[in-house]
Amino acid sequence: MAGERVEAVSLGWHGIDGDRRLALRRTQERNDFPWLTASKLPDLILFTPLRHEDSVQSDLPTHVRTPEGKEMAVFGEELAAEIQRRHKAPVQMTHLRSGIFDEASVSVIAAETVREIGTLAGSALDVRRFRPNIVVRLLRPNPFEEDKWLGGILLFGRPGERPRVSVTMRDVRCSMVNFDPDSGRADPEVLKSLVRTHENTAGAYGTVIRIGRLTVGQTVRFQEFVEE
Repeated sequence: MAGERVEAVSLGWHGIDGDRRLALRRTQERNDFPWLTASKLPDLILFTPLRHEDSVQSDLPTHVRTPEGKEMAVFGEELAAEIQRRHKAPVQMTHLRSGIFDEASVSVIAAETVREIGTLAGSALDVRRFRPNIVVRLLRPNPFEEDKWLGGILLFGRPGERPRVSVTMRDVRCSMVNFDPDSGRADPEVLKSLVRTHENTAGAYGTVIRIGRLTVGQTVRFQEFVEE
């Protein structure tokens, strides 16, 4: 559904607490990927997860606001029926304790990379198209700098208290980057530009190697891996 910008989060062993812990399961599917995503139903990115303050599990949404502005309980029959009406097949909301991810539990992209992709595609792009967990701003504006981080470690915040993420692979992109997060309209040129110029990748995936707190404005440092 719609991406959410936050000022601070807890980074746990399974990524950011609350991230990708809920998924819509297509109940009639019997394959290895029964989940309904916005690549199959673009309308989904126009649904906004909400957290009511009286929620026991504050890291999980309790309700969803539809594109028409109506609020529905996450696990309620009304929301399932609304998604089924749009998808033309039944779905069921599922809570996955450790989350469900494409390749790894953390994704990161540089703001300069997003800006460069926009230049290549001929339009300014909202970073939410790329659905990252972490957006960094580089001291040196080098697009696709994330490629150089492979095998290294990102350290966040002050020394001694830093959450750490091991950068494991480049992020291979799919049609999700084509969808405008506010309108749901698709611009195929975004993905085409990545295919033409950067082997269809943008950003990187990583694995948590030290848990902690992430906040907007933290210093992020890159450390090369040195084998002992």
